[in-house]
Amino acid sequence: MPLVSSKIMLTAAQRGHYAIAAFNIHNLETLKAVVETAREERAPVILQATPGTCRHAGVNFLHAMAKTAALEADIPIALHLDHGDDVELAFKCIDGGFTSIMVDGSKLPFEQNVEMVRKVIDYARPRGVQVEAELGRVGGVEEELSVSEYEAAMTEPEKAAEYVERTGVDSLAVAIGTAHGMYKGEPKLDFERLEKIKNLVAVPLVLHGCSGVPDDMVKKAITLGICKINIATDIKIAFAGALLDYFKDNPKEVDPRKYFKPAQDAVKDVVKSKIRLAGSCDKAV
Repeated sequence: MPLVSSKIMLTAAQRGHYAIAAFNIHNLETLKAVVETAREERAPVILQATPGTCRHAGVNFLHAMAKTAALEADIPIALHLDHGDDVELAFKCIDGGFTSIMVDGSKLPFEQNVEMVRKVIDYARPRGVQVEAELGRVGGVEEELSVSEYEAAMTEPEKAAEYVERTGVDSLAVAIGTAHGMYKGEPKLDFERLEKIKNLVAVPLVLHGCSGVPDDMVKKAITLGICKINIATDIKIAFAGALLDYFKDNPKEVDPRKYFKPAQDAVKDVVKSKIRLAGSCDKAV
């Protein structure tokens, strides 16, 4: 089937009290690993590309790979720009066939954040593209985007309600204690804050920085309204770790078809566990 809007997936997840697993992909191998596993699990899935990945692989190449995967698959697949902090890149991805956009104005003052998101929504909505935005700041590092612990700010529930109303955003990424990259210790999620946001905001909620978060915390967050979980670092670690192990045993191998196979298998293991954690197995329709 063609690539679909993630709005359809997230609305169904919100209604069914589960989440959609969204995976950051970087090349053909990670994309195929995600899609093959989602097909095996009969799960809708979101393929995500950061601005850095868009520069590395190219917007048109990413769309071509995702479009081909979607046409060959019999599950819903969306292609999403993750942490798009540049309006022009958002427009380029929309014009390039992405079906979902995150516009990240979280580092801006509130009014400028609203203005930036409205600008993207005005362009995206007539083209059938859903828009995710973020209020509050998730800590850690996401490629060039770095937010130190002291600088990270939790999402204020009342401000979140105002933000959603004024922007008309389709989904909202919230900051409740998760971080990008690797955690220095066990994360502490503010579930009380999440519950307050859920009670004030009608749109599906998104949790960034889910790599490394204990499963029981993710499950609880889903029961409290999280409809999308973002997985990035766990994919990188699995892929790189499998490559390192392969070359320890096969230091003279030069055929990428051989050394990428265990790396893809390692990614598939991560994807399977996260899809099952999200509760989206057998939800492909």
